[in-house]
Amino acid sequence: MLFQKEKKRRLTVRGTLSLLVLATIIRQFFLHNYEGIFVGVLTLILFGVPTFIERKTDIDLPPVLEGIIYCFIFAAEILGELNSFYTKIPYWDSMLHTINGFLMAAIGFALVDIFNRSDRFSVKLSPLFLAIVAFCFSMTVGVLWEFFEFAMDTYIGTDMQKDWIVTAINSVKFDPNGLNVVHHVDINSLVVNGEDWIAKYGGYIDIGLIDTMKDLLVNFIGAVIFSIIGFFYVKSRGKGKFASQFIPKVLNKKNER
Repeated sequence: MLFQKEKKRRLTVRGTLSLLVLATIIRQFFLHNYEGIFVGVLTLILFGVPTFIERKTDIDLPPVLEGIIYCFIFAAEILGELNSFYTKIPYWDSMLHTINGFLMAAIGFALVDIFNRSDRFSVKLSPLFLAIVAFCFSMTVGVLWEFFEFAMDTYIGTDMQKDWIVTAINSVKFDPNGLNVVHHVDINSLVVNGEDWIAKYGGYIDIGLIDTMKDLLVNFIGAVIFSIIGFFYVKSRGKGKFASQFIPKVLNKKNER
C-alpha cells in the first residue's frame, strides 16, 4: 500500500514537470527556436531514465531522491538553458552543481553499499571507506561533466563554461627576465575591436577557468556533506531517516504487491 502511494507521488511530480516541458516545447516551436525544441525533447527523455534504471536493475530510487532528480533536470535544462536562469539569477549554476555533488555522492554510496551488504561478497567495507568512495565517485562525475562542457565549448561553439570578468592578472609571463616571478597587473584600459571593454564590461574575460573551478568547489561541498551523512548512516546501520531518502536500495519484489 505504501509502495503504491510512493509511486503515485513520483508520477505526480514527473507528470506535472512533463506538462510544463511540453508547454515549453510548443512555445519554442512558435518562436522557431529548434534548439529549444531539442532541449525540451531531451528533457523528456531524461525524465524516463530513473524509471528505466529501476526496471532494468531492480533498484528502487527513494521518492525524495527521484523527485529531486526530476526537479534538477527541469531546473538545469528548462529554467537554466531556455529561460536563462544561469545568467539572470546569481548562483543558479552553483546551486545546481552543489546539488549534483550531493546526489552523485548518494548514488556512489548506494552502489558500493549494495555490494557491501550482499552475501555474495566476503569483503565488507568500513563506513569510512564507503564515505570516501562516495566522495570520489561524486568528484569523478563532476570532473567528467567539466570535460564535457569544455568539449562542447571547444568543438561545438557553446558557452557551457560561463565566462567571468577579471579586473587584474597575476602571471609570470610579465617578468621581463623570464623568471618564475609573479607580476600583478591591473586592467585599467582595454580596447577590443575598437570597443572599450573597461567602460562596457568592467574588465577582461576569463574563458571558463574560474567557472570550472567554482563548479568543482561547490561539487566538492555537496559531496562532502553527503559523505558525512552516509558515514553516520552506515555507523547506525540504516537508522538515519534523512539519509535513507537519498540512498537507492535493491528492490524487493514482494513490496510491489
